[in-house]
Amino acid sequence: MPADLEPSIAPADCPKATEKAEVKGYFESTGFERWKRIYSDSDEVNNVQRNIRLGHQKTVDEVLHWVEEQGDLAGRSFCDAGCGVGSLAIPLAAMGAGSVEASDLSEAMVSEAERRAREAGIPAERLRFGASDLESLQGRFDTVICLDVFIHYPQPAAEEMVRHLAGLAEHHLIVSFAPYTPLLAILKSIGQLFPGPSRTTRAYTLREEGIVATAASCGFRPVRRSLNQAPFYFSRLIAFERG
Repeated sequence: MPADLEPSIAPADCPKATEKAEVKGYFESTGFERWKRIYSDSDEVNNVQRNIRLGHQKTVDEVLHWVEEQGDLAGRSFCDAGCGVGSLAIPLAAMGAGSVEASDLSEAMVSEAERRAREAGIPAERLRFGASDLESLQGRFDTVICLDVFIHYPQPAAEEMVRHLAGLAEHHLIVSFAPYTPLLAILKSIGQLFPGPSRTTRAYTLREEGIVATAASCGFRPVRRSLNQAPFYFSRLIAFERG
C-alpha cells in the first residue's frame, strides 16, 4: 500500500463518481509526476518515496516469480488492471507472456507506460495499453492481476471489484491491498502512516477475510499469500486459483 495518500475516510454521502474523478484528476496532474518518479530510477525522491518504490517493486517481483513458476507463459493471456507506468506489464511481456492487456484510470500513466514499453522494445501485439477504470474492463484472460489499486476503494467497493475481476479470469486472480490491522488503524487515525504535505487522495485498508470470501463466492481459492512491509508501504498479496 503506498502511504503517499490521504488517510481520511470519505463521508457516507460522497458520490462514488466524485471520488473516482478526484483520483483520476490527481493522477493526471501532480500525482502523475510524483508517481512517475517513484516508479523509476530517479534520485529525485525522498526517503518515504524511496521506501514505497522498494516495497512496490518487491510486490511486482514476487508476482513475476509466482507466474514464472507456473510455466507456459507463451500460451497465456494476462490482464494488468491498474497498470500505472507498466512496472508489472512490461517485464511480464518481456518474459514471454502470450499477450498482456494493461489499463489504468489515468491517461497520463498509460502514455508513460506505452513510452517505457517502446523503449524496452516490447512488440505492440504482445502488450496493449488502454485507459479505463476497473469497472469498465471487459474480456476473458487466463490471469488477472491487480496490484496496489484497492487502496482507492473502501471495503464494499473493493469486494465488488474482486467480484468483477474474478469474472474476467479463467484460471488465476492475483490482487494486493493494504491489510486492515489494529496497529495500522491506529497509525492511520493519527496520521503517522501518511506524513508530510503529500496527502492527496483517500486511502483505505481492507479486511482480508472479506476479500477472500468474495473471491471464494466466485469460485476462486487462495493458494499463495505474502505480506510485504517497508516503511510507509504495507501490502498483502494473494494469489487465487479457480476451483
